[in-house]
Amino acid sequence: MSEYPAEPAAPPGRPGPTGPPGRPWSGNGREELADAVRRLMALTVTAAAPPEVLADAARRAGALAGELEGHVPPAGSGPVARYADQSAMPQEAVTLAAAMPFDVVIGSCNPVAPPVEVSFEQPLAVGRVSFTAHYEGAPGCVHGAVIAGAFDIMLTAANVMAGAAGPTVSLSLRYRKPTLIDQPVRFEAWVTERTARRTHSRGRLLQGEVVTVEAEGVFATLDRSRIESMHRRGRSSRARRPDSI
Repeated sequence: MSEYPAEPAAPPGRPGPTGPPGRPWSGNGREELADAVRRLMALTVTAAAPPEVLADAARRAGALAGELEGHVPPAGSGPVARYADQSAMPQEAVTLAAAMPFDVVIGSCNPVAPPVEVSFEQPLAVGRVSFTAHYEGAPGCVHGAVIAGAFDIMLTAANVMAGAAGPTVSLSLRYRKPTLIDQPVRFEAWVTERTARRTHSRGRLLQGEVVTVEAEGVFATLDRSRIESMHRRGRSSRARRPDSI
C-alpha cells in the first residue's frame, strides 16, 4: 500500500497532474522554474550589479510573481498536492526524493532546497551537495540552521532504509569545524537503535576527509496506517473553507 494516498481528481477548470509517470509534480516547467528561482536567489546575494540594474531586476521579478499569483487556487477550493502517490521504500532513495518534491531540503520543486541528492549505500543514507552563497552564515561558512535542516531529512532517510520512518522527536548537533560554502559536502546517516516507540539515528557531515558536524536524532515510530492517516487529515484540513473551521 502506498505511504501517500492517491490524490483526488482535479476539480473542473483546474489542471490535473501532467508530468511523466512516477513524477506527477514535474512537467510544464515547475522544476525548471524552481531551478531558475534557485539561481536567482544565489545571484541576489552575489551579483555586484549597479543600483539601476538591481531595481530593474526587482521590478521584473515582482511582475512575474504577480502573474503567478493569479494562478494560486482560492483558499478552500480543494487540497493542494505536496506529495507524490507512492511510497518511500527501503533501498529506494530516488523514491524518497520523488515522494517529497516540495521538501525544503531535497525537493526538486522547492527553490529553497539546494537540493541535497540522497542515495542509499548500505548501511548508510548518503547526501551530497554544495551549499552556495545564499546558505551562508558566518563569512564563507554554511549557516548552522541550514545544516540542521539537512540532517533532519538525512536521518529520516536512514530511518526509511530501516523501515522506521516517523516524525522527529529531538535533534542535536555538534559543530566541530566550519563547513565552507561552494565546496562539496557528504552527509552520512545510520540507525543505531530501534524500540517499539522510538528510532535512534546518528550522522556526520564531511568536507573532504574532515568531519565538520555530528548529529544525533530521536524519531517517533509510526506504522504506515498512521502516516497515511496524517496525510489524509492534512488534505482534509486544507480542503475546508476558513469559515468551516
